[in-house]
Amino acid sequence: MELVIILIVIAVVLIAGAGTTLLVRPRRRRAAAPPPQQPPVPGAGRTAAPPAQEAQEEGGAAAPSAVLPPVAEPRLPEEAPAPLRGRMVRLRGRLAASRGGFGSVLLNLLSRDVLDDQAWEEIEDTLLTADMGVAPSRQIVEELRTQVKVTGTRSPDEVRALLRSDLIQQIGADTDRSLHTNAHGDRPAVVLVVGVNGTGKTTVCGKLGRALIGEGQTVVLGAADTFRAAAADQLQTWGGRIGARVVRSDREGADPASVAFEAVREGIEERVSTVIVDTAGRLHTKTGLMDELGKIKRVIEKRATVDEVLLVLDATTGQNGLRQARVFAEAVDVTGIVLTKLDGTAKGGIVIAVQRELGVPVKLVGLGEGPDDLAPFEPEAFVDAILGT
Repeated sequence: MELVIILIVIAVVLIAGAGTTLLVRPRRRRAAAPPPQQPPVPGAGRTAAPPAQEAQEEGGAAAPSAVLPPVAEPRLPEEAPAPLRGRMVRLRGRLAASRGGFGSVLLNLLSRDVLDDQAWEEIEDTLLTADMGVAPSRQIVEELRTQVKVTGTRSPDEVRALLRSDLIQQIGADTDRSLHTNAHGDRPAVVLVVGVNGTGKTTVCGKLGRALIGEGQTVVLGAADTFRAAAADQLQTWGGRIGARVVRSDREGADPASVAFEAVREGIEERVSTVIVDTAGRLHTKTGLMDELGKIKRVIEKRATVDEVLLVLDATTGQNGLRQARVFAEAVDVTGIVLTKLDGTAKGGIVIAVQRELGVPVKLVGLGEGPDDLAPFEPEAFVDAILGT
């Protein structure tokens, strides 16, 4: 009997232990699904390798030697770019803001039956409000006043013709606005793009590269704005969209001159037509900016000629844009102006003011957000647009 009781107790203990095991046994986890493979990022992103001794002699730190993982070769643009020639004529409608601004106001003032001193003061004020500048505004008013007095012109068509002629003369119809983007034998043309951050500088690099590729050229983009990580990422996105290789550093704050040097070397090795170099737009100290841009230009010129230095300005900033332009003009020899957001301002007089201030022509204008909305500047088309002719 005692043996039976002992066996029963042992059985109860074993059953209880088994139940406890069932309670604490962890639930088997479902195997996690493997992460989906990310598609390869279009566009090249070659890391700037340490430049040759020429660049290091400038006193800057070399770009990092680590190479990014291999990426897909740049693909061709999915949509063929519109040719540069004639773009501004096709985009005249984008200048509606300017047309509704000083152009129509001037025509209304000049068409008055009586043009007294007060009327001419209003005309000059309108030009000043359009950011044309004091000297150009007074010159236009004096010429118009003389012409109206001598000819007795009053009809709207005659007044429009006089105003059109004077505006085109102030802008400079005969000014050379050609872009120097053709290779020199086995060396590519180099375009240095400068300007304050926020003016659309990196976007201009991408759009210009797209336009050149659309004309049968080959392009390398250099991400020398190493102080703003988003700039290099944005430029690489453009590289993938337009089918251009991008040279960048994988280290924020790397030496911009080293990246520019490597981009030019890549362009020479690949025998491309044009190298477009984006630069930083910091204005915290004028001296630092001048030193940095000057160094980039000197380092590039050890391997190739800098054919264009394009200063990107936001047309909506007006006189503030002119002050920025002066700083950059002192830092590096500017060869041309790119005015962005010209379709979003009624202050089209900035075209005249900035040319007079710097003594260099407006070569390109931004007239929208689309990839083909960067157009060569044409004085006649611009004046006709703002006057509604």
